[in-house]
Amino acid sequence: MSTHAIMLAAGMSRRLADPGRPPKSLLEFGGRTLLERHFDCLRALGIREVTLCVGYRRELLEDVAARAPGIDVRCVHNPDFEEGSVVSLWSTRAALTAGREVILMDADVFYAPEILARLVQSPAADCLLIDRDFVPGDEPVKVCVRDGRIVEFRKLLDPLLRYDSCGESIGFFKLSPATAAALAARTEAYVAAGRRNEPYEEPLRELLIDARSAFRCEDVSGLPWIEIDFPEDIDRARDNILPRIDTARV
Repeated sequence: MSTHAIMLAAGMSRRLADPGRPPKSLLEFGGRTLLERHFDCLRALGIREVTLCVGYRRELLEDVAARAPGIDVRCVHNPDFEEGSVVSLWSTRAALTAGREVILMDADVFYAPEILARLVQSPAADCLLIDRDFVPGDEPVKVCVRDGRIVEFRKLLDPLLRYDSCGESIGFFKLSPATAAALAARTEAYVAAGRRNEPYEEPLRELLIDARSAFRCEDVSGLPWIEIDFPEDIDRARDNILPRIDTARV
């Protein structure tokens, strides 16, 4: 069964506080953009088909996508990119319902290639990546596990929630064809209900914490990665993460 990657890259990067900013996935580290690095990692893992959701400054992303060697990239435009990322995920529904395994990715993550390899090569049909060595706070999306099952997937946790372990989501997910189709249906329901300002993590959360869920967590603690949200993240990526990533190999 072939695997298809879906990458969400439509957002405006408001928190970078740069009015002339490019999309975050076009930030360069070590002479290559995040988007080019994503394509390199996918190609090395044998994934040659990508659906890229674009919005803000779409022409810049489409230009890079058109020149990606060895990768067939289909750009899907989300004209409502100022709304919640659930709209971006909904825009990719054709890929979610194509009957293939899906790798769903945030485009603003800088990571060692081994991280994506752990996800793609996991024996689990449905899984996500977690880092247990995260800094607590309101920003990380937390994955809480109790008795081997995911019981929460949100930034803010109920203080009464009981769990055995907790890690930060990397923002990468492997979905079986059935789970990808179920996510498309839940996303469709959010849009139909007018919940267009929600993050895409909310309909995904419903699947993850469902009592019937067979999602597995793959632990990538200790491997270098960073999500780019704030100006200080760019500095940390260049000064601390890049030197570690460039010594890693898939």
